[in-house]
Amino acid sequence: MLQEMSGADLLVGSKQTLKAIANDQVTKIYLASDIDQPLKEEILEAVNNKSIPFEMIESKTELGRICGIDVPAASAALLK
Repeated sequence: MLQEMSGADLLVGSKQTLKAIANDQVTKIYLASDIDQPLKEEILEAVNNKSIPFEMIESKTELGRICGIDVPAASAALLK
């Protein structure tokens, strides 16, 4: 996964991720397992509607670390 994310255009954050999904700019989504259930359902519904592959990550802290930021991240998107 780290290789997949390195050098790629990466968007971090749920609002930005949902907007990018709606604008057909996403190739893959990474979603933290420990986010609020309503937000998780909203993102999963969006990726299912657009047939976008996604991968669940153990925690927001882990996803933030993988994305190279010092704060937890609920979701991240690889952009086209």
